[in-house]
Amino acid sequence: MGSWQSLKQVPCHQFKILKFPALEISGVDGTSTTAKSPDSRQALPEATSCVSSDKEFMQEAQATVDLCACNTRLNSKTVHRMTLPQSQSRSFRDALGAFATGVTVVTTRSTDGVDVGLTANSFNSVSLDPPMVLWSLSKTSRALPIFMSVDYFAVHILASDQEAVSSRFAKASEDKFGGLPVDRGSGDIPLLRDCSARFQCRTAFRYEGGDHMIFVGKVDAFDHSPRRPLVFHAGSYAHAVRAPNPVPEILDGEPDSSFSQDFLIYLLGRAHHQLFLQLRRELERHDLTEAGWFVLSLLGVSNRRTLYELQQLLAYTGKEVSYELVAGLAAAGLVKLHGHYDPHAEVELTETGRGIVIELVSAAKAAEVHAERNLGVGETQLVKQALRQIIRDSQTGPLPVRPAPFDLE
Repeated sequence: MGSWQSLKQVPCHQFKILKFPALEISGVDGTSTTAKSPDSRQALPEATSCVSSDKEFMQEAQATVDLCACNTRLNSKTVHRMTLPQSQSRSFRDALGAFATGVTVVTTRSTDGVDVGLTANSFNSVSLDPPMVLWSLSKTSRALPIFMSVDYFAVHILASDQEAVSSRFAKASEDKFGGLPVDRGSGDIPLLRDCSARFQCRTAFRYEGGDHMIFVGKVDAFDHSPRRPLVFHAGSYAHAVRAPNPVPEILDGEPDSSFSQDFLIYLLGRAHHQLFLQLRRELERHDLTEAGWFVLSLLGVSNRRTLYELQQLLAYTGKEVSYELVAGLAAAGLVKLHGHYDPHAEVELTETGRGIVIELVSAAKAAEVHAERNLGVGETQLVKQALRQIIRDSQTGPLPVRPAPFDLE
């Protein structure tokens, strides 16, 4: 792509733009070059090519105009703007929302030394050589005068676990950077940490685009990480997940059959068995059965339940909460049993029992963390969401009361 300096040096009489009667291309230094047809009042034929004595330059210039308009502002006499009826404005926004985008935070430092930042999803690439990107900002934004007056800005592509960062910079606040650790880049601009990617840019062009100002920046430096990006779609945050391989991967030690390779019940069962294996070893160390562990874990969430309540809550496991089971836990000093052979007899967790529950919950949490180690935040949430849906759809009776997360404190 030709540099801005070379574009300014071409005399206006050497070329004409066939599509528009007047075209003004301006640089960040405020200078401009205007190309006009012999009669700017006369409409010219529709065309997209340029005629020039410098063919190579004009090809580059045309590519620049086609790609990012190079700060073009069309003569107001020839531009006809379409204004959407109020009834269609919301529908138009919804239609635009069908396009999934990443989420970025754009930062800079004002001329008086104040860090400024805002959330934007209007980011896009422009050129690889030279490396250039663009983003846009509403003309009504309070930050617009600041970005118009500085030479440097940074674009941060947020990671999937940075929703809070996006929300922070989307709201009006005097100090959006309070408590956030930052690095410093070109022009002392603030650089947020733990993003999917960061681009340090020097402003190359600014131009009007309807009710927004569009900023084109030349990338001076960048860095990126394997963190999955945060996504915005249809007015809500989303997560990026790789499309599955159409050919299922054969697991180690798995029979080569479609029944095992891609059979949901087999996959769920094997995953449960492998994940529960470490916890099962801990249960054996404490001489506990799975049913006994289920009873203790429920009491750890909400203590002093009746035998009937415990049975109802654990019915989906296929385990029976019998009086003999609870009596065995009581004999081991893990619970207290109030009553005899009565469904309404109450069961209460002892301090010894609570200590074992805390230990086993910690082991279960460690197993979960290990299982998620190769999954992104979005993938983990999608797996859990899908499993909840399967549970709801396959439940034959009323859903058990979902216990609240156990507090290890």
